[in-house]
Amino acid sequence: MRGIFFIDGIEHEVEFQGDVTLLELLREAGHTDVKAGCHTGECGACVVLLDGELVNSCQVLAGSCIGAKVLTVKAIGDLHNPHPIQKALVDVGAVQCGFCTPGIVLAAYVLLKDNPNPTDDEIKTALDGNLCRCTGYVKIIEGVQLAAKRMNDNA
Repeated sequence: MRGIFFIDGIEHEVEFQGDVTLLELLREAGHTDVKAGCHTGECGACVVLLDGELVNSCQVLAGSCIGAKVLTVKAIGDLHNPHPIQKALVDVGAVQCGFCTPGIVLAAYVLLKDNPNPTDDEIKTALDGNLCRCTGYVKIIEGVQLAAKRMNDNA
């Protein structure tokens, strides 16, 4: 198969096999910020925004995404220009190994875009499906709360 994908705002023409997942396509194209975790849609390490919707890229066939807009965590911030969510997670100590962080950042991004003042329960619901094996979730929730406060203060 051959298709055009818009990954992080850049058009890519890609040739791939029909059984390739979006996760595999992205990683083969060098997007290693999209993590390959469980391959069953359980861990959230591979989440991306697909036409604005948060999806587990390991569960989506690449062929169904031809022409789609795919955003990875690098589209919202990087080491040199971090998004307030990324900065807040670091500031509260919510990042250890970093494997789950891209998925958590994107889940928080979607939440805060739609709900700038989430409750703890709303944060927990938004992060459901993102497994963290290192930090636990208290610091992650604190980081999302801090990001929400900072983003509201700067609005």
